[in-house]
Amino acid sequence: MEGSLFDDARVAAEAAVAPLAVRMRPRTLDEVVGQRHLLGPGTPLRRLVEGDAPLSLLLWGPPGTGKTTLAHVVSATTRRRYVELSAVTAGVKDVRAVIDAAREALAMHGAQTVLFIDEVHRFSKTQQDALLPAVENRWVTLVAATTENPFFSVISPLLSRSLLLRLEPLTDDDVTAVVRRALSDERGLGGELVLADDALTHLLRVAGGDARRALTALEAAAGAAKGLGAAEITLAILESSIDRAAVRYDRDGDQHYDVVSAFIKSMRAGDVDATLHYLARMIEAGEDPRFIARRIVILASEDVGLADPTALPVAVAAAQALELIGLPEARLSLAQAAIHLALAPKSNAVITGLDSATADIRAGMTGSVPPHLRDSHYRGAVKIDHGLGYRYPHDFPDALVAQQYAPDVVDGKDYYRPSGHGAEQEAQVRVAQLRTALRAGRRGSVQTPTEPES
Repeated sequence: MEGSLFDDARVAAEAAVAPLAVRMRPRTLDEVVGQRHLLGPGTPLRRLVEGDAPLSLLLWGPPGTGKTTLAHVVSATTRRRYVELSAVTAGVKDVRAVIDAAREALAMHGAQTVLFIDEVHRFSKTQQDALLPAVENRWVTLVAATTENPFFSVISPLLSRSLLLRLEPLTDDDVTAVVRRALSDERGLGGELVLADDALTHLLRVAGGDARRALTALEAAAGAAKGLGAAEITLAILESSIDRAAVRYDRDGDQHYDVVSAFIKSMRAGDVDATLHYLARMIEAGEDPRFIARRIVILASEDVGLADPTALPVAVAAAQALELIGLPEARLSLAQAAIHLALAPKSNAVITGLDSATADIRAGMTGSVPPHLRDSHYRGAVKIDHGLGYRYPHDFPDALVAQQYAPDVVDGKDYYRPSGHGAEQEAQVRVAQLRTALRAGRRGSVQTPTEPES
């Protein structure tokens, strides 16, 4: 009895000093905020918890979206032993020790174990292999969390033996609900303080969809407010407590459009310093990084184009890196791509060429495909002269042969006009050579399109 009282007192003492994010951890699935696609009636996760099914989980999602929380809920709701390992510090020996203890508890007392492994992507193949017998034989219910794409970072046998659940970033409404609960709940601040609206707005920007980050910042601000004897957490108190100035940026208003416009125009102009300023400003304000990545990819073709053929691959690689590793690390990939594009020679020949061709199409200048270019790979095509007279370029010197390719109505129009900047210096020469060779001895060209405005 005394041991039981001592244990209860120890648990209470630990809870009192635990971080706010730990104290506010949901106790049931119904208390979990966000992840509605995983928590609805009949979903695999709810069936696992409510049906007490011995099934291992692999949770994939950004930081602060509830991976550790779900592991605790699975353990608490199913009344299983809970053991937590971090892939940063644990080795094969630690994994095997936990598995041996779980087997003993199962054999001696019928007690099942939930083994939570945080950052499982940091485990080597050998360490992940050590988990397979325990998962295969259900000695433990494995709940493994990762922020990286598990198809690249987790071995296939472990993937195939686990239910993969993808957690989505929390919305501002989700984080707001978490913060308001922490302000009012007895496990949290118990209604002792209120949070100013502008402070909440800044807190959401700082959190960036990470509930743990939001609660950590709130706890720091609450401590500062109490130290000052204040009943309200103001923006100034919040800023000072987390040492991060509020960025004046409205993601749904003028600042959103003004800053991203300045970002694009700075890259286009080659001002690398202004480019980095606006990029940092958007990231710090909590702008959706996927939106930033999309703008960089668009600019790579719209304003750089073939003046630097490496621009688009670099931009796409940055966008893919963002999906693979997420923030904060992916901000470096975004910065690298933005710097590359700012320094690259510029050409808008891609967009002006496409726009000129599109304008003609919309004006009705389509025309029929020349008969010798039409498909001739079906029975009967020869009877209607499809493909008749086509000359295969590889049968000619330099793989060039003069014949008509465009419809009559636009034959001879010059849509693509290389700028002469960067790699398009060579493109200018090549385009001129090709046009001369392809149009030699054929009928005169029609008038070329008017030079589009930049």
